[in-house]
Amino acid sequence: MAPRDPEATKARIFEAAVAEFARHGIAGARIDRIAAEARANKQLIYAYYGNKAELFSQVLGRCMVDLAAAVPVDPDDIEGWIDRLLDYHAAHPELLRLLFWEGIEYGSAELPDESERQAHYARKVAAVRDGQDRGVVTDTIPAPDLLFLLVALANWSVVVPQMNRILVGGEDTDRERLRASIKEAARRLVAK
Repeated sequence: MAPRDPEATKARIFEAAVAEFARHGIAGARIDRIAAEARANKQLIYAYYGNKAELFSQVLGRCMVDLAAAVPVDPDDIEGWIDRLLDYHAAHPELLRLLFWEGIEYGSAELPDESERQAHYARKVAAVRDGQDRGVVTDTIPAPDLLFLLVALANWSVVVPQMNRILVGGEDTDRERLRASIKEAARRLVAK
């Protein structure tokens, strides 16, 4: 019999939880499906991650940290940042699905990890504010609002792919045209 590897088990649980929550949201996700997919028992999930809401919070939190590390906000190269953000979400659509489910589940109520989330976004807002202070992006829009608008521009097509296909089209040329339009809109939004 092979020795147990707790880290490998945690990694399998995490990956299975990402997929399950992205597909079904918090309310619809099932710990027994996560356990089956991860080839782990339910008790290990609770031992490693806590209850379902805590597991979701940890999954989303780590996915957001991964995005922040892979695609830091770059006020000196907004178009490049938008490109990298679009590419990241194309490769990892589950993150936006997780955020969308979180919005459905919690609405405007306080999140279980609200203080950590505020700190996460404060670092991104600080990067935008730094760009404003240095004069590379407009300061006519407050930094938090500007970041929110830029992220919305870049993320919406992944959040609502059906609208993207219907309005923009489903061909590669349509996607490239939309990408160029998003970058142009972002450029205009941050222009001095």
